[in-house]
Amino acid sequence: MMAAVAKSASVSPTLTRVAVIAIAVLVAVIVVELVRRRRMMERYALLWLAAAATLLVLAIWRGLLTTLSSDVGIKAPANALFAVGFAFVVVLLLSLSLAISRLSDHNKQLAQRVALLDDRLAALEKQDDPEP
Repeated sequence: MMAAVAKSASVSPTLTRVAVIAIAVLVAVIVVELVRRRRMMERYALLWLAAAATLLVLAIWRGLLTTLSSDVGIKAPANALFAVGFAFVVVLLLSLSLAISRLSDHNKQLAQRVALLDDRLAALEKQDDPEP
């Protein structure tokens, strides 16, 4: 019984690593396909590809997460992985907030241009149609 428990415990990290590698590769393939189909811009794809590459390196390189977490002073490697994930989400949110702000300003400028052009068109139509 104890041998079966010990054997399943040693398989679990390997299966976890394989699953994480598969997820990282899947994310990279999906992002590349979205860029290829022009459904995602390259500047956003770079962030996702960097996250997939980081996940892949952490999954392939045994002990890297443990070494990094102990160097930084985090006791559990799982907490270090959580911190890396949280940092990714913060960077992603910042990037998207910047894009939304830029698009909002661009939208405002376009609305103002349309209003000026509409006013100009109304003035020209009024000139062309003399009132009887």
